[in-house]
Amino acid sequence: MKKFQSVYWIVIMFEFFERGAYYGMLSILSVYLTDKLNFSIIQAGSILGIIQPILYFLPIITGAIADKVGYRRMLTIAFSLLGIGYFLTSQTTEYAAVFASLSIMAIGAGTFKPVISGTIAKVTDESNSGLGFGIYYWAINLGAFLFPLFIVPFLKSMSWNYVFIASSLCTLLMLIPTIFLYKEPVVQSKEEKNDKIIKIVFDIVKKITTVLLDWKFILFILIYSLFWVLYFQMYGTVLWYVQLFIDATALNNFISGLFNINWHFDVEHVTVINALTIILLQLIISKIVQKKKTMPTIIAGFVVATIGMLILALCSNIWFFIAGLFVFSIGEMVVHPKYISYLGLIAPADKKATYLGFGFLYGVFGSSIGSILGANLYNKFINTPILTQLKLKLGSLGVAVADNTPLTEVVRIGENYGISKQDIISYGEPTKLWLIFCLIGVIAIISLLLYSKFITNKKISEEK
Repeated sequence: MKKFQSVYWIVIMFEFFERGAYYGMLSILSVYLTDKLNFSIIQAGSILGIIQPILYFLPIITGAIADKVGYRRMLTIAFSLLGIGYFLTSQTTEYAAVFASLSIMAIGAGTFKPVISGTIAKVTDESNSGLGFGIYYWAINLGAFLFPLFIVPFLKSMSWNYVFIASSLCTLLMLIPTIFLYKEPVVQSKEEKNDKIIKIVFDIVKKITTVLLDWKFILFILIYSLFWVLYFQMYGTVLWYVQLFIDATALNNFISGLFNINWHFDVEHVTVINALTIILLQLIISKIVQKKKTMPTIIAGFVVATIGMLILALCSNIWFFIAGLFVFSIGEMVVHPKYISYLGLIAPADKKATYLGFGFLYGVFGSSIGSILGANLYNKFINTPILTQLKLKLGSLGVAVADNTPLTEVVRIGENYGISKQDIISYGEPTKLWLIFCLIGVIAIISLLLYSKFITNKKISEEK
């Protein structure tokens, strides 16, 4: 650790605050869009299905540009866009304006991501790069754990807008150390300095074409993306589901009694479960699967994650809910490191960096398909049937409800007129929702088994 340069610890600080700001915002975003801004479930899903893929695709371009124009300059642009995007989101209410504001934020996040990993790669060597990236991964999850756990509930109790303002401040303040403390790690040759941006863009297009023509690679990415279709439900369908179906009284009483505090589990704490599981168990899980064969381990991880989703389908009890997310997170920890390892095995020797870079396309496919599909399924199986039946009941009582009234508000109105919440939620079919995602997990498992048997190179299969 003594070999880490000061710039390493600076970018670790950047990562902690940027990820804390992002996951703090994301922990409430889908509910904020539907319950506070009165957007439909479909509209909210569309925003998530477009904003999140930007974060995964843009680094392919911004990483190459950062090597040309300098990391400090790109960090300055990134933090400026992040701060502006978060702030504008806190101040806008119209759909187009919110969408544009979040797009600015996403472009900033997509600009930020490759600069941090690039800096760490350049200021570490073989003796400490493993530890360096391990601390980096912990910083991500520590931010994703602490911000939604403590800061978001406090700010939300005053105003939901304050969460976005806090995210804006967290990122804009990072401009100060960027300008005054961050030291440029990129040393460019004379040839690189003379490269034109247009040449960089042309090279990127060339690499994209090369990767897209490798159908085996793209097919594997698409299959792997099915896992992330399940994962991205945590930022949409799971949050809406928690609001309506999960009674957290038992958990609240347990934690309040354990720590002698007044605890209240809410939507922002959903992502905390995933982050805490990774913080506690990632090193242990990585050690267990380190020497296991790659493809069988990935398949095993898919099985574990699908079981986690199945637990959600079985019961809406708070302890079952936590167990489901906990098991799913273990599946994630088993799968992802081996996925990166497998990409290194199947990539051509002279194109490993390119293939590893485009390996993040799983996030593009997973978040876009997952968010839009999740929103549509939630609308079909839960939102529409409950609203339809509840409005009919309220209508029989002489109560009219506006068409754009959020589901949670209609439920509150129904309870005020003597309709029990248990009767209200009985109109929804959450079990069908989660079973469909379980089916997606099963399809992914079968697809991987077929891919492994008929497409994977035998030598690669036996290597790990």
